[in-house]
Amino acid sequence: MIQLDQLTWKVPGRTILEKVSVAIPANTYAVLMGPTGCGKTTLLEIICGLRQPTSGRVLLDGLDVTDLEPRERGIGYVPQDLALFPGLRVREQIGFAPKLRGVAPEELNQRVNRLAEQFGISPLLDRLPDLLSGGEKQRVALARALAAQPRLLLLDEPLSALDESMRAEAVALLQRIQQENALTVLHVTHSSSEAAALGHLHLRMVAGRLEPESQG
Repeated sequence: MIQLDQLTWKVPGRTILEKVSVAIPANTYAVLMGPTGCGKTTLLEIICGLRQPTSGRVLLDGLDVTDLEPRERGIGYVPQDLALFPGLRVREQIGFAPKLRGVAPEELNQRVNRLAEQFGISPLLDRLPDLLSGGEKQRVALARALAAQPRLLLLDEPLSALDESMRAEAVALLQRIQQENALTVLHVTHSSSEAAALGHLHLRMVAGRLEPESQG
């Protein structure tokens, strides 16, 4: 589970997050909504370790990870721009994190091929990102995030670049990923239909504070 305890993040002259506290049970698909600039992306970056909170704690499965490096937290993260590495082919994108962690070449290759098949991107393994469509890039980014076998998946508007015809398919894919991998997911979105389709737990952020959550 994810437990956020009084998380606060301040910059000179402004408080971005203020005393954010919430518990998200294991294997829950949580969606977080709120107006632009209210602190949603900042919250994800603090959870995965890209920012250090001014005060407060992040706990995963009861372990305080607030001071751990991102790679030590067991978290998969898909930022809004997907952040694919421009010079790496799809197979290298997917294998990047497990390779850094010393996974043996044979196991690494098996993991990459398994994820590519799961996401329907096996024919794309030798392509560079600039030869991929928006939907293909999204699938590669999700496969890369899962390659290190995380306990928690953080998604920052992962479907925002997709047109309406592709979005229903992507929602079904995310549901399947969460169920098959028994993941805890925190998904930021501006889409109420996306939130309704995916969320077991619905959260809303306004001006750096979380409003009371509701169960879906």
